[in-house]
Amino acid sequence: MTARRIRLGVNVDHVATIRQARGGREPDPVTAAHEAELGGADQITVHLREDRRHIQDRDLRLLRQTVQTPLNLELAMADEGMAIARDVRPDQVTLVPEKRQEVTTEGGLEVAGQVERVAETVARFEEAGIPVSLFIDPDPAQLEATHAAGARRIELHTGAYADAIGEAAVARELVRLTHAAAQAADLDLHLALGHGLSYWNVHAVRGIANLEEVNIGHSIVSRAVYVGLRAAVREMRTLLEGRT
Repeated sequence: MTARRIRLGVNVDHVATIRQARGGREPDPVTAAHEAELGGADQITVHLREDRRHIQDRDLRLLRQTVQTPLNLELAMADEGMAIARDVRPDQVTLVPEKRQEVTTEGGLEVAGQVERVAETVARFEEAGIPVSLFIDPDPAQLEATHAAGARRIELHTGAYADAIGEAAVARELVRLTHAAAQAADLDLHLALGHGLSYWNVHAVRGIANLEEVNIGHSIVSRAVYVGLRAAVREMRTLLEGRT
């Protein structure tokens, strides 16, 4: 029996964050994406934020021209970003919440309270031939709203799981994710996980039955400081395949 392959999306935002700290040209997230692919990445993920704190328009356009794997673009539901996405045409758009003051995305997109707006956004991208995923918390109401909005892909926010301290807390969050994953399967939603996943906690979630994809950035880029990006991605690929 062939082992199930979980796709590994590598987020190179953190490479751009290092570059922007000095305002120079390096390290280049475009080069980083190439290294990640050579290490076994199945997808490159970037977040084009409204304030351009890390990924720049130039990065996105060059990545669209050079990546050999699918390009997943994370975006808030803002007119400027959505217009850029329709022009650049990534392989997938992931709609996320966005606050200027946050260090990183703090939670999932609130879909239940704005189903019509989300549905309109999803439809506009789907009509343009761009699949849409919604980054949501592992909450039953959000999954139902996602289905109602017409999205067929979700990425469950794993921040609470990643931040949990102690076996009992970790177990509770893993149960939440497992139940949400089962609900996603019932709703015929393609399932990804992301946020705070690392070399130390990914082993528990890789066993979720219908998991298709994980998106990991900070942990891989942090590991790359010591071993290089290509090797860091290869190590994560090994973990996802259960070979260690």
